[in-house]
Amino acid sequence: METRNQESKSFASQFDVVRFIKITAVLILSLLLWNLPSACFGIPGITVIEQRMISIFAFAALMWITEGVPAWVTSVLIIVVMLFTVSDSAISMLIDLNNYAGAATEVNSKGVEQLQGLIPYKDIIAAFADPTVMLFMGGFILALVASKSGVDVSLARVMLKPFGTRAKVVLFGFMLVTAIFSMFVSNTATAAMMLTFLAPVFRTLPENERGRIALALAIPIGCNIGGIATPIGTPPNGIAIGALKDAGINIGFLDWMIMMVPLMLVILIISWALLLNLYRFSSKHLEFKIEGGAKNNWQTKAIYVVMALTIFLWMGEKIFGINSYVVALFPVGAFTALGIVTSEDIKHIDWSVLWMVAGGFALGTGMRQSGLARAMVESIPFSEFPVFLVLIGAGLICWTLSTFISNSASAALMVPILITVGEGMKDQLEPIGGVTTLVVGLALSASFAMALPISTPPNAIAYSTGLVKTSQMSKVGLIVGVISLTLAYTLLIIYGKLGIF
Repeated sequence: METRNQESKSFASQFDVVRFIKITAVLILSLLLWNLPSACFGIPGITVIEQRMISIFAFAALMWITEGVPAWVTSVLIIVVMLFTVSDSAISMLIDLNNYAGAATEVNSKGVEQLQGLIPYKDIIAAFADPTVMLFMGGFILALVASKSGVDVSLARVMLKPFGTRAKVVLFGFMLVTAIFSMFVSNTATAAMMLTFLAPVFRTLPENERGRIALALAIPIGCNIGGIATPIGTPPNGIAIGALKDAGINIGFLDWMIMMVPLMLVILIISWALLLNLYRFSSKHLEFKIEGGAKNNWQTKAIYVVMALTIFLWMGEKIFGINSYVVALFPVGAFTALGIVTSEDIKHIDWSVLWMVAGGFALGTGMRQSGLARAMVESIPFSEFPVFLVLIGAGLICWTLSTFISNSASAALMVPILITVGEGMKDQLEPIGGVTTLVVGLALSASFAMALPISTPPNAIAYSTGLVKTSQMSKVGLIVGVISLTLAYTLLIIYGKLGIF
Protein backbone atom coordinates (compact mmCIF):
# COMPACT_ATOMS: atom_id res chain seq x y z
CA MET A 1 0.00 0.00 0.00
CA GLU A 2 2.81 2.38 0.90
CA THR A 3 4.56 1.68 -2.41
CA ARG A 4 1.34 2.38 -4.31
CA ASN A 5 0.89 5.70 -2.49
CA GLN A 6 4.46 6.68 -3.31
CA GLU A 7 3.86 5.84 -6.98
CA SER A 8 0.67 7.94 -6.99
CA LYS A 9 2.48 10.90 -5.44
CA SER A 10 5.32 10.53 -7.97
CA PHE A 11 2.83 10.49 -10.88
CA ALA A 12 0.98 13.52 -9.50
CA SER A 13 4.29 15.36 -9.10
CA GLN A 14 5.30 14.58 -12.69
CA PHE A 15 1.86 15.72 -13.91
CA ASP A 16 2.20 19.02 -12.03
CA VAL A 17 5.64 19.59 -13.55
CA VAL A 18 4.34 18.96 -17.08
CA ARG A 19 1.40 21.27 -16.51
CA PHE A 20 3.70 23.96 -15.07
CA ILE A 21 5.92 23.74 -18.16
CA LYS A 22 2.89 24.06 -20.47
CA ILE A 23 1.52 27.09 -18.64
CA THR A 24 4.92 28.77 -18.47
CA ALA A 25 5.56 28.25 -22.18
CA VAL A 26 2.13 29.65 -23.11
CA LEU A 27 2.61 32.70 -20.88
CA ILE A 28 6.08 33.44 -22.31
CA LEU A 29 4.83 33.23 -25.90
CA SER A 30 1.75 35.36 -25.11
CA LEU A 31 3.87 38.05 -23.44
CA LEU A 32 6.24 37.97 -26.39
CA LEU A 33 3.37 38.67 -28.79
CA TRP A 34 2.14 41.40 -26.44
CA ASN A 35 5.48 43.24 -26.55
CA LEU A 36 6.76 42.61 -30.09
CA PRO A 37 7.17 45.62 -32.39
CA SER A 38 3.90 46.08 -34.27
CA ALA A 39 5.68 45.77 -37.63
CA CYS A 40 6.31 42.06 -36.90
CA PHE A 41 2.63 41.19 -37.44
CA GLY A 42 2.41 42.25 -41.07
CA ILE A 43 -0.90 44.07 -40.51
CA PRO A 44 -0.70 47.67 -41.72
CA GLY A 45 -1.71 50.22 -39.10
CA ILE A 46 -2.19 47.66 -36.32
CA THR A 47 -3.23 49.34 -33.07
CA VAL A 48 -2.06 48.65 -29.53
CA ILE A 49 -5.44 47.08 -28.66
CA GLU A 50 -5.40 44.87 -31.76
CA GLN A 51 -1.94 43.61 -30.84
CA ARG A 52 -3.14 42.82 -27.33
CA MET A 53 -6.07 40.87 -28.78
CA ILE A 54 -3.62 38.83 -30.88
CA SER A 55 -1.76 37.97 -27.69
CA ILE A 56 -4.98 37.09 -25.85
CA PHE A 57 -6.16 34.96 -28.77
CA ALA A 58 -2.84 33.08 -28.85
CA PHE A 59 -3.07 32.55 -25.08
CA ALA A 60 -6.59 31.12 -25.42
CA ALA A 61 -5.72 28.88 -28.36
CA LEU A 62 -2.59 27.42 -26.75
CA MET A 63 -4.28 26.92 -23.37
CA TRP A 64 -7.23 25.14 -24.97
CA ILE A 65 -4.94 22.94 -27.06
CA THR A 66 -2.38 22.07 -24.36
CA GLU A 67 -5.01 21.88 -21.59
CA GLY A 68 -2.60 23.42 -19.12
CA VAL A 69 -5.71 24.37 -17.17
CA PRO A 70 -9.32 23.18 -17.68
CA ALA A 71 -10.98 24.68 -20.75
CA TRP A 72 -13.55 26.64 -18.74
CA VAL A 73 -10.76 28.22 -16.66
CA THR A 74 -9.16 29.47 -19.86
CA SER A 75 -12.49 31.02 -20.87
CA VAL A 76 -12.83 32.82 -17.54
CA LEU A 77 -9.24 34.10 -17.81
CA ILE A 78 -9.94 35.42 -21.32
CA ILE A 79 -12.82 37.55 -20.02
CA VAL A 80 -10.90 38.83 -16.99
CA VAL A 81 -7.77 39.68 -18.98
CA MET A 82 -9.83 41.48 -21.62
CA LEU A 83 -11.64 43.54 -18.98
CA PHE A 84 -8.41 44.66 -17.36
CA THR A 85 -6.34 45.27 -20.51
CA VAL A 86 -8.47 46.06 -23.61
CA SER A 87 -11.77 47.40 -22.26
CA ASP A 88 -12.74 51.05 -21.77
CA SER A 89 -12.52 50.33 -18.04
CA ALA A 90 -9.04 48.80 -18.15
CA ILE A 91 -6.20 49.65 -15.78
CA SER A 92 -5.46 53.33 -16.42
CA MET A 93 -1.72 52.89 -16.94
CA LEU A 94 -2.45 50.38 -19.70
CA ILE A 95 -4.51 52.87 -21.68
CA ASP A 96 -2.57 56.02 -20.76
CA LEU A 97 -1.62 57.67 -24.05
CA ASN A 98 1.61 58.97 -22.54
CA ASN A 99 2.89 55.39 -22.54
CA TYR A 100 2.25 54.85 -26.25
CA ALA A 101 3.82 57.55 -28.37
CA GLY A 102 2.40 57.49 -31.87
CA ALA A 103 -0.38 55.05 -30.98
CA ALA A 104 -3.71 55.31 -32.82
CA THR A 105 -6.21 57.31 -30.78
CA GLU A 106 -9.84 58.34 -30.82
CA VAL A 107 -12.10 60.61 -28.79
CA ASN A 108 -14.79 58.87 -26.73
CA SER A 109 -18.34 60.09 -26.04
CA LYS A 110 -17.09 62.15 -23.09
CA GLY A 111 -14.59 64.02 -25.24
CA VAL A 112 -11.61 62.19 -23.72
CA GLU A 113 -8.81 61.01 -26.00
CA GLN A 114 -8.11 57.29 -25.63
CA LEU A 115 -6.47 54.37 -27.40
CA GLN A 116 -8.34 53.36 -30.52
CA GLY A 117 -10.34 50.13 -30.41
CA LEU A 118 -11.03 49.89 -26.68
CA ILE A 119 -13.96 47.51 -26.11
CA PRO A 120 -16.93 48.58 -23.95
CA TYR A 121 -16.61 46.62 -20.72
CA LYS A 122 -20.37 45.97 -20.71
CA ASP A 123 -20.08 44.11 -24.01
CA ILE A 124 -17.40 41.81 -22.59
CA ILE A 125 -19.33 41.09 -19.40
CA ALA A 126 -22.47 40.51 -21.50
CA ALA A 127 -20.84 37.30 -22.79
CA PHE A 128 -21.89 35.68 -19.49
CA ALA A 129 -25.56 36.30 -20.33
CA ASP A 130 -25.39 35.89 -24.10
CA PRO A 131 -28.72 34.55 -25.44
CA THR A 132 -26.96 31.36 -26.56
CA VAL A 133 -25.71 30.77 -23.00
CA MET A 134 -29.33 31.09 -21.87
CA LEU A 135 -30.35 28.58 -24.53
CA PHE A 136 -27.98 26.03 -23.02
CA MET A 137 -29.16 26.95 -19.54
CA GLY A 138 -32.69 25.93 -20.49
CA GLY A 139 -31.43 22.69 -22.02
CA PHE A 140 -29.44 21.85 -18.90
CA ILE A 141 -32.46 22.49 -16.66
CA LEU A 142 -34.60 20.16 -18.78
CA ALA A 143 -31.93 17.46 -18.58
CA LEU A 144 -31.46 17.92 -14.84
CA VAL A 145 -35.18 17.65 -14.11
CA ALA A 146 -35.61 14.62 -16.39
CA SER A 147 -32.76 12.80 -14.65
CA LYS A 148 -33.78 13.81 -11.12
CA SER A 149 -37.40 12.72 -11.55
CA GLY A 150 -36.76 9.50 -13.47
CA VAL A 151 -38.65 10.85 -16.48
CA ASP A 152 -35.65 10.07 -18.69
CA VAL A 153 -35.80 6.37 -17.70
CA SER A 154 -39.55 6.19 -18.31
CA LEU A 155 -39.16 7.80 -21.72
CA ALA A 156 -36.30 5.47 -22.66
CA ARG A 157 -38.36 2.41 -21.68
CA VAL A 158 -41.26 3.55 -23.86
CA MET A 159 -39.00 4.47 -26.77
CA LEU A 160 -37.07 1.18 -26.77
CA LYS A 161 -40.15 -1.04 -26.49
CA PRO A 162 -41.09 -0.91 -30.22
CA PHE A 163 -37.74 -2.39 -31.24
CA GLY A 164 -38.45 -5.80 -29.69
CA THR A 165 -35.64 -8.26 -28.93
CA ARG A 166 -33.98 -8.95 -32.32
CA ALA A 167 -30.31 -8.05 -31.88
CA LYS A 168 -29.95 -6.04 -35.11
CA VAL A 169 -33.13 -4.08 -34.53
CA VAL A 170 -32.31 -3.49 -30.87
CA LEU A 171 -28.89 -2.09 -31.84
CA PHE A 172 -30.49 0.44 -34.19
CA GLY A 173 -33.19 1.25 -31.66
CA PHE A 174 -30.56 1.86 -29.01
CA MET A 175 -28.61 4.18 -31.33
CA LEU A 176 -31.76 6.07 -32.33
CA VAL A 177 -33.02 6.54 -28.76
CA THR A 178 -29.55 7.65 -27.66
CA ALA A 179 -29.46 10.17 -30.52
CA ILE A 180 -32.93 11.51 -29.68
CA PHE A 181 -31.98 12.04 -26.05
CA SER A 182 -28.75 13.76 -27.12
CA MET A 183 -30.79 16.24 -29.15
CA PHE A 184 -32.04 17.77 -25.89
CA VAL A 185 -29.89 16.31 -23.08
CA SER A 186 -26.11 16.60 -22.60
CA ASN A 187 -24.27 13.80 -24.36
CA THR A 188 -22.44 12.93 -21.13
CA ALA A 189 -25.69 12.44 -19.19
CA THR A 190 -27.21 10.51 -22.10
CA ALA A 191 -24.22 8.20 -22.38
CA ALA A 192 -24.24 7.48 -18.63
CA MET A 193 -27.98 6.75 -18.69
CA MET A 194 -27.89 4.48 -21.73
CA LEU A 195 -24.91 2.58 -20.36
CA THR A 196 -27.01 1.88 -17.26
CA PHE A 197 -29.69 0.35 -19.48
CA LEU A 198 -27.14 -1.78 -21.33
CA ALA A 199 -25.38 -3.08 -18.19
CA PRO A 200 -27.76 -6.05 -17.65
CA VAL A 201 -27.54 -6.92 -21.37
CA PHE A 202 -23.74 -6.99 -21.20
CA ARG A 203 -23.92 -9.35 -18.23
CA THR A 204 -26.16 -11.81 -20.07
CA LEU A 205 -24.09 -11.96 -23.28
CA PRO A 206 -21.20 -14.43 -23.57
CA GLU A 207 -17.68 -12.98 -23.52
CA ASN A 208 -17.03 -14.11 -27.11
CA GLU A 209 -20.09 -12.19 -28.38
CA ARG A 210 -18.64 -9.54 -30.73
CA GLY A 211 -21.98 -7.78 -30.75
CA ARG A 212 -21.13 -6.45 -27.29
CA ILE A 213 -18.56 -4.19 -28.95
CA ALA A 214 -21.21 -2.86 -31.33
CA LEU A 215 -23.55 -2.09 -28.43
CA ALA A 216 -20.80 -0.32 -26.49
CA LEU A 217 -19.79 1.78 -29.53
CA ALA A 218 -23.43 2.64 -30.19
CA ILE A 219 -23.27 4.91 -27.13
CA PRO A 220 -20.73 7.47 -28.39
CA ILE A 221 -21.98 7.29 -31.98
CA GLY A 222 -25.58 7.92 -30.96
CA CYS A 223 -24.58 10.74 -28.59
CA ASN A 224 -22.15 12.53 -30.90
CA ILE A 225 -24.31 12.27 -34.02
CA GLY A 226 -27.57 12.99 -32.21
CA GLY A 227 -26.14 16.23 -30.86
CA ILE A 228 -25.97 17.81 -34.32
CA ALA A 229 -29.76 17.75 -34.74
CA THR A 230 -30.72 20.71 -32.51
CA PRO A 231 -29.15 24.03 -31.53
CA ILE A 232 -28.88 22.83 -27.91
CA GLY A 233 -27.62 19.34 -28.75
CA THR A 234 -23.95 20.26 -28.32
CA PRO A 235 -22.03 23.49 -27.53
CA PRO A 236 -20.44 23.91 -31.01
CA ASN A 237 -23.96 24.33 -32.47
CA GLY A 238 -24.71 27.13 -30.04
CA ILE A 239 -21.34 28.77 -30.60
CA ALA A 240 -21.90 28.78 -34.37
CA ILE A 241 -25.48 30.07 -34.11
CA GLY A 242 -24.44 32.79 -31.64
CA ALA A 243 -21.59 33.97 -33.87
CA LEU A 244 -23.82 34.02 -36.95
CA LYS A 245 -26.46 35.96 -35.02
CA ASP A 246 -23.84 38.60 -34.18
CA ALA A 247 -23.02 38.73 -37.89
CA GLY A 248 -26.67 39.42 -38.70
CA ILE A 249 -27.64 35.86 -39.69
CA ASN A 250 -30.43 34.25 -37.66
CA ILE A 251 -31.06 30.49 -37.74
CA GLY A 252 -34.22 29.42 -35.94
CA PHE A 253 -34.54 26.30 -33.78
CA LEU A 254 -36.87 24.55 -36.24
CA ASP A 255 -34.83 25.75 -39.23
CA TRP A 256 -31.76 24.03 -37.80
CA MET A 257 -33.68 20.81 -37.10
CA ILE A 258 -35.18 20.69 -40.59
CA MET A 259 -31.68 20.84 -42.05
CA MET A 260 -29.90 18.55 -39.57
CA VAL A 261 -32.33 15.79 -38.56
CA PRO A 262 -32.21 14.12 -42.02
CA LEU A 263 -28.40 14.25 -41.94
CA MET A 264 -28.39 12.74 -38.45
CA LEU A 265 -30.67 9.87 -39.49
CA VAL A 266 -28.62 9.04 -42.59
CA ILE A 267 -25.37 8.97 -40.59
CA LEU A 268 -26.99 6.80 -37.92
CA ILE A 269 -28.17 4.26 -40.50
CA ILE A 270 -24.70 4.11 -42.10
CA SER A 271 -23.06 3.77 -38.67
CA TRP A 272 -25.52 1.00 -37.75
CA ALA A 273 -24.67 -0.92 -40.93
CA LEU A 274 -20.96 -0.42 -40.24
CA LEU A 275 -21.20 -1.78 -36.69
CA LEU A 276 -23.20 -4.79 -37.85
CA ASN A 277 -20.61 -5.52 -40.51
CA LEU A 278 -17.58 -5.15 -38.25
CA TYR A 279 -19.01 -6.75 -35.09
CA ARG A 280 -21.68 -9.27 -36.03
CA PHE A 281 -24.03 -10.62 -33.36
CA SER A 282 -23.99 -14.36 -32.77
CA SER A 283 -27.00 -14.00 -30.45
CA LYS A 284 -30.21 -13.34 -32.36
CA HIS A 285 -32.13 -11.89 -29.43
CA LEU A 286 -31.39 -9.43 -26.62
CA GLU A 287 -33.39 -8.72 -23.48
CA PHE A 288 -33.50 -5.34 -21.68
CA LYS A 289 -34.34 -4.91 -18.02
CA ILE A 290 -34.82 -1.20 -17.42
CA GLU A 291 -35.61 -0.64 -13.78
CA GLY A 292 -36.86 2.52 -12.10
CA GLY A 293 -38.65 5.44 -13.67
CA ALA A 294 -40.82 8.41 -12.83
CA LYS A 295 -43.35 8.38 -9.99
CA ASN A 296 -47.03 8.93 -10.76
CA ASN A 297 -47.52 12.28 -9.03
CA TRP A 298 -48.32 15.89 -9.91
CA GLN A 299 -44.64 16.83 -10.25
CA THR A 300 -44.11 14.22 -12.96
CA LYS A 301 -47.20 15.39 -14.85
CA ALA A 302 -46.00 18.99 -14.57
CA ILE A 303 -42.57 17.99 -15.91
CA TYR A 304 -44.12 16.31 -18.95
CA VAL A 305 -46.31 19.35 -19.64
CA VAL A 306 -43.45 21.87 -19.30
CA MET A 307 -41.07 19.75 -21.43
CA ALA A 308 -43.68 19.26 -24.15
CA LEU A 309 -44.64 22.94 -24.16
CA THR A 310 -40.97 24.03 -24.33
CA ILE A 311 -40.25 21.77 -27.31
CA PHE A 312 -43.54 22.86 -28.94
CA LEU A 313 -42.59 26.54 -28.59
CA TRP A 314 -39.10 25.83 -29.94
CA MET A 315 -40.64 24.12 -32.97
CA GLY A 316 -43.18 26.91 -33.49
CA GLU A 317 -40.69 29.77 -33.23
CA LYS A 318 -41.87 31.40 -36.46
CA ILE A 319 -45.54 30.83 -35.72
CA PHE A 320 -45.59 32.32 -32.22
CA GLY A 321 -42.85 34.90 -32.72
CA ILE A 322 -41.00 33.84 -29.56
CA ASN A 323 -37.34 33.18 -30.32
CA SER A 324 -35.64 30.05 -29.01
CA TYR A 325 -33.47 32.00 -26.55
CA VAL A 326 -36.52 33.37 -24.73
CA VAL A 327 -38.28 29.99 -24.81
CA ALA A 328 -35.22 28.40 -23.16
CA LEU A 329 -35.90 30.38 -19.98
CA PHE A 330 -39.50 29.14 -19.75
CA PRO A 331 -38.61 25.76 -18.15
CA VAL A 332 -36.16 27.55 -15.83
CA GLY A 333 -38.93 29.81 -14.54
CA ALA A 334 -41.63 27.11 -14.53
CA PHE A 335 -39.63 24.47 -12.67
CA THR A 336 -38.30 26.89 -10.06
CA ALA A 337 -41.77 28.39 -9.48
CA LEU A 338 -43.21 24.90 -8.97
CA GLY A 339 -40.42 23.97 -6.57
CA ILE A 340 -39.27 21.10 -8.81
CA VAL A 341 -35.83 22.72 -9.21
CA THR A 342 -34.22 23.81 -5.93
CA SER A 343 -31.10 25.74 -5.03
CA GLU A 344 -29.28 22.42 -4.57
CA ASP A 345 -30.26 21.32 -8.07
CA ILE A 346 -28.87 24.54 -9.57
CA LYS A 347 -25.43 23.54 -8.28
CA HIS A 348 -25.49 20.48 -10.53
CA ILE A 349 -25.86 22.42 -13.78
CA ASP A 350 -22.81 21.99 -16.01
CA TRP A 351 -21.58 25.53 -15.37
CA SER A 352 -18.17 24.75 -16.87
CA VAL A 353 -19.76 24.41 -20.33
CA LEU A 354 -21.58 27.74 -19.91
CA TRP A 355 -18.32 29.46 -18.92
CA MET A 356 -16.60 27.77 -21.86
CA VAL A 357 -19.16 29.10 -24.35
CA ALA A 358 -19.11 32.59 -22.76
CA GLY A 359 -15.33 32.79 -23.14
CA GLY A 360 -15.58 31.98 -26.83
CA PHE A 361 -18.17 34.73 -27.34
CA ALA A 362 -16.04 37.25 -25.42
CA LEU A 363 -13.08 36.39 -27.66
CA GLY A 364 -15.20 36.95 -30.76
CA THR A 365 -16.45 40.28 -29.38
CA GLY A 366 -12.88 41.38 -28.73
CA MET A 367 -11.74 40.52 -32.23
CA ARG A 368 -14.63 42.40 -33.82
CA GLN A 369 -14.81 45.51 -31.67
CA SER A 370 -11.06 46.03 -31.38
CA GLY A 371 -10.88 46.16 -35.18
CA LEU A 372 -8.62 43.09 -35.38
CA ALA A 373 -11.11 41.06 -37.43
CA ARG A 374 -11.41 43.81 -40.04
CA ALA A 375 -7.62 44.32 -40.08
CA MET A 376 -7.10 40.61 -40.71
CA VAL A 377 -9.61 40.62 -43.58
CA GLU A 378 -7.89 43.58 -45.18
CA SER A 379 -4.37 42.21 -44.75
CA ILE A 380 -4.90 38.61 -45.93
CA PRO A 381 -5.97 38.05 -49.57
CA PHE A 382 -8.72 35.54 -48.80
CA SER A 383 -10.31 36.31 -52.15
CA GLU A 384 -7.36 34.60 -53.85
CA PHE A 385 -7.86 31.30 -51.99
CA PRO A 386 -9.91 28.48 -53.58
CA VAL A 387 -13.22 28.51 -51.74
CA PHE A 388 -13.44 24.73 -51.37
CA LEU A 389 -9.92 24.57 -49.96
CA VAL A 390 -10.91 26.98 -47.20
CA LEU A 391 -14.25 25.25 -46.59
CA ILE A 392 -12.92 21.68 -46.34
CA GLY A 393 -9.58 22.71 -44.81
CA ALA A 394 -11.29 24.50 -41.91
CA GLY A 395 -13.49 21.47 -41.26
CA LEU A 396 -10.56 19.07 -41.24
CA ILE A 397 -8.54 21.29 -38.90
CA CYS A 398 -11.47 21.55 -36.46
CA TRP A 399 -12.11 17.79 -36.71
CA THR A 400 -8.47 17.05 -35.95
CA LEU A 401 -8.36 19.49 -33.03
CA SER A 402 -11.59 18.09 -31.58
CA THR A 403 -10.12 14.61 -31.60
CA PHE A 404 -7.63 15.69 -28.95
CA ILE A 405 -9.31 18.59 -27.15
CA SER A 406 -12.87 19.55 -26.19
CA ASN A 407 -15.12 20.09 -29.21
CA SER A 408 -16.42 23.20 -27.43
CA ALA A 409 -12.88 24.56 -27.15
CA SER A 410 -12.05 23.89 -30.79
CA ALA A 411 -15.29 25.53 -31.95
CA ALA A 412 -14.79 28.54 -29.66
CA LEU A 413 -11.25 28.86 -31.01
CA MET A 414 -12.06 28.59 -34.71
CA VAL A 415 -15.50 30.18 -35.15
CA PRO A 416 -14.26 33.78 -34.66
CA ILE A 417 -11.56 33.12 -37.25
CA LEU A 418 -14.05 31.62 -39.71
CA ILE A 419 -16.40 34.59 -39.31
CA THR A 420 -13.49 36.82 -40.29
CA VAL A 421 -12.49 34.58 -43.20
CA GLY A 422 -16.10 34.51 -44.37
CA GLU A 423 -16.20 38.30 -44.52
CA GLY A 424 -13.08 38.28 -46.68
CA MET A 425 -14.50 35.63 -49.05
CA LYS A 426 -18.09 36.85 -49.18
CA ASP A 427 -18.34 36.85 -52.98
CA GLN A 428 -16.83 33.37 -53.45
CA LEU A 429 -18.96 31.85 -50.66
CA GLU A 430 -22.22 33.40 -51.82
CA PRO A 431 -23.07 30.65 -54.40
CA ILE A 432 -22.79 27.92 -51.73
CA GLY A 433 -24.59 29.59 -48.85
CA GLY A 434 -22.15 32.27 -47.72
CA VAL A 435 -20.49 32.42 -44.32
CA THR A 436 -23.30 30.24 -42.88
CA THR A 437 -22.04 27.18 -44.77
CA LEU A 438 -18.51 27.86 -43.53
CA VAL A 439 -19.42 28.25 -39.84
CA VAL A 440 -22.10 25.53 -39.64
CA GLY A 441 -19.71 23.11 -41.36
CA LEU A 442 -17.14 23.88 -38.68
CA ALA A 443 -19.63 23.18 -35.87
CA LEU A 444 -20.56 19.84 -37.40
CA SER A 445 -16.90 18.92 -37.88
CA ALA A 446 -16.32 19.32 -34.14
CA SER A 447 -19.12 16.84 -33.37
CA PHE A 448 -17.79 14.24 -35.81
CA ALA A 449 -14.48 13.86 -33.92
CA MET A 450 -14.87 10.56 -32.04
CA ALA A 451 -11.76 8.52 -32.78
CA LEU A 452 -10.21 8.34 -29.30
CA PRO A 453 -11.42 7.73 -25.72
CA ILE A 454 -10.38 11.31 -24.91
CA SER A 455 -12.27 12.82 -27.86
CA THR A 456 -15.64 13.13 -26.07
CA PRO A 457 -17.12 12.11 -22.69
CA PRO A 458 -19.37 9.45 -24.34
CA ASN A 459 -16.24 7.89 -25.87
CA ALA A 460 -14.63 7.77 -22.43
CA ILE A 461 -17.79 6.24 -20.92
CA ALA A 462 -17.92 3.55 -23.63
CA TYR A 463 -14.23 2.83 -23.15
CA SER A 464 -14.80 2.48 -19.38
CA THR A 465 -16.96 -0.62 -19.99
CA GLY A 466 -13.80 -2.56 -20.83
CA LEU A 467 -15.55 -3.95 -23.90
CA VAL A 468 -13.89 -1.65 -26.42
CA LYS A 469 -10.20 -1.37 -27.26
CA THR A 470 -8.73 1.96 -28.36
CA SER A 471 -7.91 0.47 -31.78
CA GLN A 472 -11.55 -0.59 -32.26
CA MET A 473 -12.86 2.82 -31.23
CA SER A 474 -10.37 4.56 -33.51
CA LYS A 475 -11.28 2.38 -36.48
CA VAL A 476 -15.00 3.01 -36.17
CA GLY A 477 -14.57 6.64 -35.14
CA LEU A 478 -12.38 7.48 -38.11
CA ILE A 479 -14.65 5.76 -40.63
CA VAL A 480 -17.82 7.36 -39.23
CA GLY A 481 -16.03 10.71 -39.00
CA VAL A 482 -14.87 10.73 -42.62
CA ILE A 483 -18.28 9.59 -43.90
CA SER A 484 -20.04 12.20 -41.74
CA LEU A 485 -17.77 15.01 -42.93
CA THR A 486 -18.32 14.03 -46.56
CA LEU A 487 -22.10 13.86 -46.19
CA ALA A 488 -22.33 17.03 -44.10
CA TYR A 489 -20.34 19.25 -46.46
CA THR A 490 -22.10 17.80 -49.50
CA LEU A 491 -25.47 18.55 -47.92
CA LEU A 492 -24.44 22.05 -46.78
CA ILE A 493 -23.23 22.93 -50.27
CA ILE A 494 -26.51 21.65 -51.76
CA TYR A 495 -28.47 23.69 -49.18
CA GLY A 496 -26.38 26.72 -50.12
CA LYS A 497 -26.90 26.31 -53.85
CA LEU A 498 -30.64 25.91 -53.34
CA GLY A 499 -30.72 29.07 -51.24
CA ILE A 500 -31.95 27.30 -48.10
CA PHE A 501 -29.23 29.07 -46.08
